[in-house]
Amino acid sequence: MKGMETVLSAHPVSDEMRVTIKENLAALERQHQVKVLFACESGSRGWGFASPDSDYDVRFVYVNRLDWYLTVSPGRDVIEQPISGELDINGWDLRKALQLASDSNPTLLEWLRSPIIYQQENPWADRLRTLAEESFSPVRGYHHYVSMAKKNLREHLYGEVVRYKKYLYVLRPLLAARWIREGRGVPPMRFAELASATLTDRALLDEVNALLEMKMRAGEAATSPRWVGIHHFIEAELAEAMAHTIAKGPRADGVHLDEYLHDAVLHFDTRAY
Repeated sequence: MKGMETVLSAHPVSDEMRVTIKENLAALERQHQVKVLFACESGSRGWGFASPDSDYDVRFVYVNRLDWYLTVSPGRDVIEQPISGELDINGWDLRKALQLASDSNPTLLEWLRSPIIYQQENPWADRLRTLAEESFSPVRGYHHYVSMAKKNLREHLYGEVVRYKKYLYVLRPLLAARWIREGRGVPPMRFAELASATLTDRALLDEVNALLEMKMRAGEAATSPRWVGIHHFIEAELAEAMAHTIAKGPRADGVHLDEYLHDAVLHFDTRAY
């Protein structure tokens, strides 16, 4: 998987950009009187197939002050900063994140497994990561990834000319679904890790590596004629995924999520933001 590992090392986050991101997070903490527990890269940089002009998709989980949680009418539970240049930053309140963890939300799990972390409060971030993974439902995760692959295939891959990244937006959820189908648990965020573990056909791997190399060098909007081998694999894999049924397992007890919210809110309410 040499080609895929090359992509993972391409276009790293510079020290200067890390400083800019941390400054933006600190400004949001002051503005909204919150504490950022965890912040990561969630887009193509986190997945491992960034282009030279890829945006920085920063996502975070934060905890509000105690009095924010003690109101009859709930407050807004997301913070969204207007997109500025290549920087896209937004986050979820901790209670919202824990509700999504209870529902085995794959997006939250991907954030917590991102290989690019900008900021985290430990042991709180590690504890959140553990709780989210303990709440993982293979059935819900599988349905999410198969639905995502089906939607992206239908909307983006049936033209004669296709954007490079749209292939990866179908391949990644399909391989995540295969990962779950094979009983491996929570899928990794990095595309190379998914592909290395789930694909064995050498010709297909070579074509995927070539696609990744092109995506790495081209801009986000770059296109090419249809990649025939990859397209055939996608259609066959989606058909197999849709025909498969994942057995339901026991639903995780939400008591530990409640305990975590209680502990985190009280802990960080004692601090000056």
